[in-house]
Amino acid sequence: MDADELDWNRTLREQWEVHWNHQLRARLDSLTDDEYFWSPVPDAWSVRPRGSSTAPVQVGAGDFTIDFAFPQPVPAAFTTIAWRLGHVIVGVLAARNAAHFGAPTASYETWEYAGSAATALDQLETQLDVWLAGVRSLGDAGLRVPIGEKEPFPDAPMADLVLHIHRELIHHLSEVCLLRDLYLHTKPATNGATR
Repeated sequence: MDADELDWNRTLREQWEVHWNHQLRARLDSLTDDEYFWSPVPDAWSVRPRGSSTAPVQVGAGDFTIDFAFPQPVPAAFTTIAWRLGHVIVGVLAARNAAHFGAPTASYETWEYAGSAATALDQLETQLDVWLAGVRSLGDAGLRVPIGEKEPFPDAPMADLVLHIHRELIHHLSEVCLLRDLYLHTKPATNGATR
């Protein structure tokens, strides 16, 4: 097949969809609230009930906030599954869905963070659906259009943004899976359990 005949839009979507459907999604099934909020180290950044954080910056619009600091600490703070999902849902997906695909405005400061694992997974699936529908709507021609001023590299084609977002999703959600494995092997009540 000639590269000019390749359906690049489908190929880019499948980069994520195959990973999600065959490697990641099942690994997130039955995520518990205990796992969601679990911290294997002291002072990890997380999503917390409003007013309970000691992080330098706590943002969010609802009953829960997410921990931050500006500038970022060195070394970087360790983060819980709740924090990582919050980052993926808002910073990776919702903000991009708003900027590029007409979804409601979203930011770390205005987001209503999930107070449970089930709610976070629902938010994740919703934002993934919006993202994939938006990418699909670009077609092949839209992948060549410059990203524009909403991103740090405005002259780069949309295809570059799609690849970047998919790398971010694979990277951060793999970290979530690793934290689940660590939880499974360090919590006596779950040692030996299968997933």
